[in-house]
Amino acid sequence: MDFDTFQRLPTSEVAQLVRAAGPQVCGFPINGTRRWFSLEHPELAEQGLHTYLDVTTQKHIDMYRLLFDHGIDTLLTPIIGPDILERDEEYQKLVEPGLSWFVRDPRILEFYEAYDVRVKVYGEAHHYFAATPLAHLLDAFAEITDRTAHHRSRRLFLGVCAHDPAETVAKIGTEFQAQHGRLPNKPEIVAAYYGEDVEPLSFFIGFERPAVFDMPLVSTGTEDLYFTVSPSLYLEAPTLRTILYDHLYTRRITEDYATFSAADWRTLGEFYRLNRGNVLGVGRQYDRGKFWYPLPQVILPPAFLTGEK
Repeated sequence: MDFDTFQRLPTSEVAQLVRAAGPQVCGFPINGTRRWFSLEHPELAEQGLHTYLDVTTQKHIDMYRLLFDHGIDTLLTPIIGPDILERDEEYQKLVEPGLSWFVRDPRILEFYEAYDVRVKVYGEAHHYFAATPLAHLLDAFAEITDRTAHHRSRRLFLGVCAHDPAETVAKIGTEFQAQHGRLPNKPEIVAAYYGEDVEPLSFFIGFERPAVFDMPLVSTGTEDLYFTVSPSLYLEAPTLRTILYDHLYTRRITEDYATFSAADWRTLGEFYRLNRGNVLGVGRQYDRGKFWYPLPQVILPPAFLTGEK
């Protein structure tokens, strides 16, 4: 299928194609939310935390709905890491109500019901939250797991301090050995860590500086990586479909250099010569470090633009 046709398909048909390719596990940390809010709603910026959470709540739901509607039935979404807990005081005020929203806000609970979403919280929350003012959230995480346990259509895994699984994996192995008299295999470790079996990560949609994080044990190095230039909440259907087309079709190629013609080698050589000094992921800082931006990465030879060899 060509790209333009794929972009024009009804959403339900795209979902069928995505599911036909096998279970798709998407990593999608939603980042840059404060920047999105400040840019899209500057008139609300002075109204405080409640307004920020109220507006971004609906956008999170919109993002989940967009991905689920397109046939991605398993989402892994890291929502907080230890680095967030150490940020400035203004950001600290967002942590407790922000985490509570994912498991207690009526709008997200209604969404979980409507979309038949099973929710799991993975990571090291017990280690970081126990004996802190955030400890009550541990009960909330357990409650949302129980509340959605009967849902079967879709899954949402919320990552909380899931940056380093080493100690948790060691504990899983020790407890499994005591119970079964043997060490667990990888699928058993994955199921214990995430709360159920999870297939390897299929693709990852990050934002800004390329980095994959907080998806231990299921990130195998075979997943396709994508990074939006604008904050995650700007993701819309055409952009998602561009990613999905690349994931389903464009990257599914195994080069057979034995079949290359002389013209093929000339085109490949020209492409490499034009880009010998280019590196994917390189960027610069704007105005002495105010923000990072990527540089143009690739120069295309004429044959790539015309389709001629």
